[in-house]
Amino acid sequence: MKIYNTLTRRKEDFKPIEEGVVSMYVCGPTVYNYIHIGNARPMIVFDTVRRYMEHKGLNVNYVSNFTDVDDKIIKKANEEGTTSEVISQRFIEECKRDMEGLNVLPASTHPLATEEVPGMIDMISTLIDKGYAYKTEDGTVYFRTRKFEDYGKLSHKNIDDLEAGHRNINVTGEQKEDYLDFVLWKPKKEGEPYWDSPWSQGRPGWHIECSVMSKKYLGECIDIHAGGEDLIFPHHENEIAQSEAANGVPFANYWMHNGFLNIDNKKMSKSAGNFFTVRDISEKYDLQVLRFFMLSAHYRNPLNFSAELMESAKAGLERILNAYNNLMYLYENATSDITNDEEAKAKSAEYVDKFEEAMEDDFNTADAISVIFEFVRHINQAVNEQTGANVLKIYIDKLSMLCDILGIILEKEEKLPDEEIERLIDERQRARKKKDFKRADEIRDELREKGIVLEDTREGVKYKWV
Repeated sequence: MKIYNTLTRRKEDFKPIEEGVVSMYVCGPTVYNYIHIGNARPMIVFDTVRRYMEHKGLNVNYVSNFTDVDDKIIKKANEEGTTSEVISQRFIEECKRDMEGLNVLPASTHPLATEEVPGMIDMISTLIDKGYAYKTEDGTVYFRTRKFEDYGKLSHKNIDDLEAGHRNINVTGEQKEDYLDFVLWKPKKEGEPYWDSPWSQGRPGWHIECSVMSKKYLGECIDIHAGGEDLIFPHHENEIAQSEAANGVPFANYWMHNGFLNIDNKKMSKSAGNFFTVRDISEKYDLQVLRFFMLSAHYRNPLNFSAELMESAKAGLERILNAYNNLMYLYENATSDITNDEEAKAKSAEYVDKFEEAMEDDFNTADAISVIFEFVRHINQAVNEQTGANVLKIYIDKLSMLCDILGIILEKEEKLPDEEIERLIDERQRARKKKDFKRADEIRDELREKGIVLEDTREGVKYKWV
């Protein structure tokens, strides 16, 4: 199995630290709103990496955090007149709902930044004791970037050419020893959540959070650290610096990063009017289409999102689903239990080998999907009403296995009957009249999970299948 390592800029044979076990940390979202389709790409990509590794018999300890304290969360809380905890918990649940729709498996652990602050204080104290960090008069703690000799090794940037590229964390920078130094701890502002520390009442900087959560749940040195390409610098670069300075060992052996997602060949942004949440997409497409679309390109390549490409992905997915449904129909109605299955076994093994060859080469899902299309074409030509149940079962099992590795769901839940939909809509209307908005929202979400979107119109509530 070969992985392209951002650290070395080459494909390398993957050798886990502990035989048969993989430790993998993937940076999760900041939960201040619904996740957007840019957030969805690393979730889908690295979920697929995990699925393939588990298919190969590896035990994957997969950790992905939720950043639940952040300037954007605080801003949202202030706008709504509530607390950061209320905002973050709400959108953690919404994120998990979207992840379920995308068929992203829950992580082995989903740590919350706010629950790991004591560990962050400990690591910052270690960095101060080792001379890698310093406190300023206002209670801010900075990391001495130039003291870490390998700074820039992930992003391949020369430290002398760097500008202060760290995230905007609302500090003046006037008390810093060097413009490149980044924040480990910052003092509270009025109305912000805070924790007690030896330096000030405040909260941790963004970068220290992932270093501590990775160390706690996976160890000081891990196999794989992954995330979007935008995190290489400064986030992952800073994680390496503080982790290796504190722990004295390499932080991660392999670094994986997915490419950017553009919308109609333009960068996604709210100001450009081309910003889409996963929830937005779910109102037009089954989220399996979005997953299939995301896997249709190699994860390291830039990916362009457009209506035309989504329609193409929908058509491609339907080809696979139709082949599977046809197999199931023939299997359930097979008139013969046994026919010669040597060709079915041989061809299935051939396509499985080709699929695995693609996935072993840095998880080339685009080529893997092409193999599935080839397999589907063979199946469609090879089976008919006279095919024995044993042969059909071979094709069903192998096609299901390959699709499951990619997280493609072949068997959909039975559609709700119309009368049950109408009953739930009536219950929702009664709940709204009673101002029981919690129950009304639950019914709306329950229907959405089953592929039904409600539309409140002047003529009443209408629904459509997606």
